[in-house]
Amino acid sequence: MFTSINPATGETVGTYPELDADGIEMALARADAAFRSWRDSPLEKRTELLGRIADAWEANKQHLAETATREMGKTLASAVAEVEKCITGFRHYATNGPGYLESVTVQTAGGGHAVARWLPMGPVLAVMPWNFPYWQVVRFLAPTIMAGNVGLLKHASNVQGCAALIQQMMSAAGAPDGLFQNLPIKSDKVSAIIADRRVVAVTLTGSEGAGAQVAQAAGRALKKVVLELGGSDPLIVMPSADIDLAARTAVTARIQNAGQSCICAKRMIVHADVYDAFLERFEAGMKAVTIGDPMARDTGMGPLSSAAQRDAVLEQVARARAEGATLRFGAEKIAREGAWMTPGVLTDMDPESDVAKEEIFGPVAAVYKVKDIDAAIALANDVPYGLGSSVWTGDDAEIERFARDIQSGMTAINSLLASTPEAPFGGVKLSGHGRELGPWGMHEFMNLKAVMFGKDVKAGD
Repeated sequence: MFTSINPATGETVGTYPELDADGIEMALARADAAFRSWRDSPLEKRTELLGRIADAWEANKQHLAETATREMGKTLASAVAEVEKCITGFRHYATNGPGYLESVTVQTAGGGHAVARWLPMGPVLAVMPWNFPYWQVVRFLAPTIMAGNVGLLKHASNVQGCAALIQQMMSAAGAPDGLFQNLPIKSDKVSAIIADRRVVAVTLTGSEGAGAQVAQAAGRALKKVVLELGGSDPLIVMPSADIDLAARTAVTARIQNAGQSCICAKRMIVHADVYDAFLERFEAGMKAVTIGDPMARDTGMGPLSSAAQRDAVLEQVARARAEGATLRFGAEKIAREGAWMTPGVLTDMDPESDVAKEEIFGPVAAVYKVKDIDAAIALANDVPYGLGSSVWTGDDAEIERFARDIQSGMTAINSLLASTPEAPFGGVKLSGHGRELGPWGMHEFMNLKAVMFGKDVKAGD
């Protein structure tokens, strides 16, 4: 049995039965049967379904958003924005998916030619986290449907209400039986599902530990895996930057989703010439964050997803202070029912300390002072992760240096880093491998098949 706890109140908001062994077998059989039919579906049928799914989400936007807020604590405004992003994602693949699937013809050395075709592979298992309970799923689901594959979802235990709603939206849109199935299962069932011959690949967004376990299971079964893991994203500020805008954006980047985002800016790396000016503005912005009822329109930050998550962040802050860091303010438990804490700012962090190498998955920022661009890049890269990054500068040469030399899968220039359906999303180092979104994400779980034609042989002969 799964129990969803409202992190704002500590109250139970739902209970959900766990799928048993027979239920898992039935789901796998349905997925296998659905693929045999869906793989041959016309592209028009796929795009029409994606459009209907988007319509269903649009019609139920408020209910979807409120469920996410109750289950994991994000503000209602950010939950609505997440649902809207999902709608955009479905429509993106409905519009652009056929183009992503176009074949390419190349001439071969022997005078013949080859046609490179994208073909579906089968059921794909997605192991998804709680922090963006809809968008994380949609950026796997929309391209899966367009590709001609089918999807299986193992969602986080604390957002089973959101998982059930995703299934309901598929039914409301008239999706074929088995095209997508929510599997309310615990983590100990994942390896066996990956090993099942009917599952062809797996994608995971989550922690480094969970990623390692799933990768091991996929490796034993010799199956494709895409991993989007943690990040300790740097936000670098240089003297030519708009300091006011950089500081305001840094606040948003650190407290969005209560700091529980893989691509939240977590380390503010600031040139010495503008360090004091930036820190003053950044601290003022962090102190001004309104904490309260996540359902309220004017709330800037709600609770963390759970008391355990909140306590883990506070423990990291305590270790950072023990290792010599200065807590300038905040990062305190709020004495009320639920998973509440205040935003905080750390300075004087030893870059070689244990905590400095970790991801702080909550609303606490570390601010560093550096002497030049070389030191900024070196510090940005001096962590095991390489997911995202954000750089603030008016110098074109510096932009090129950052884009080339920062070890990350994504770099935002003078802007907040955010995923978008059009661009590849993913990281390097311990942040995982593979890409989501755009044509790249869809192609991850497709068979790029070469159809070879000899000299003087035409396609179709």
